[in-house]
Amino acid sequence: MRSLAFNIAYWVLSIGYTLAAVIAALAPGRAATGWIIRRYVKRMVQAMRLLAGIHVRYRGEDRLPSGAFIIAAKHQSWGDGFTVYDRFEDLAFVTGDHLEKFPLMATVLRKLGAIVVNNCGGRDARDALKSRAADAHRDGRKILIYPEGNLAKVGEKFRYRSGVWHMYRDFDMPVVPVATNLGLFWPQEAFRKRPGLATLEFLDPIPTGLPKDQFLARLEAAVEGRTAELVAEATGAAVTPAIQVPAPDELARAAKLPAAQA
Repeated sequence: MRSLAFNIAYWVLSIGYTLAAVIAALAPGRAATGWIIRRYVKRMVQAMRLLAGIHVRYRGEDRLPSGAFIIAAKHQSWGDGFTVYDRFEDLAFVTGDHLEKFPLMATVLRKLGAIVVNNCGGRDARDALKSRAADAHRDGRKILIYPEGNLAKVGEKFRYRSGVWHMYRDFDMPVVPVATNLGLFWPQEAFRKRPGLATLEFLDPIPTGLPKDQFLARLEAAVEGRTAELVAEATGAAVTPAIQVPAPDELARAAKLPAAQA
């Protein structure tokens, strides 16, 4: 019943606030649309707590640097974006182009200054990421990105992609890794929710100036290591490193190879 109540609230809130955001998008600037979306996010986090029974505990906010920075977060749940966005007033975020398939969402995303890239990656995605992230950087906004590019199951991880490093290098901004165990309570896109206390933790910022391989290794070790600890903390099980699995776009490319070689 909790899951049903939350999912009803999820769609009612999403449709209602999206329509309001589209109307607000007619006003000049981002302020009106941003205000609507922040209200939406707060109501969603509230619905997670009151209806689904998912309480979110935040740690490490005292580690956040001043000024603009990049947030590189673990992505286990559709709830991840709500829980991170709720902590910042003006957050730009990188999202896959799948969201543009929802009616009216493309309008809202453009007005918010979201950084929309192709889910399958490639040169076009990198070019889009660079140009649109540059706009956010110019405005002094913090930027949220999920380096794996996909929702991972608890206990699994995908290859960390280089887009976050390109922003880190080009904009000379520190990166704040984020670990979470929210996927235990709201797994990926699942209908069923599990009540409990989830944790989202901001980790020590990675200073600027690191070469690509060193940066990505440090980011992955921080996010995955602490995420495994948070999962163990919530379940009472031993700390178990995540297993790397192929990403959906990697599986799709691999499936095409035999046909291309035939």
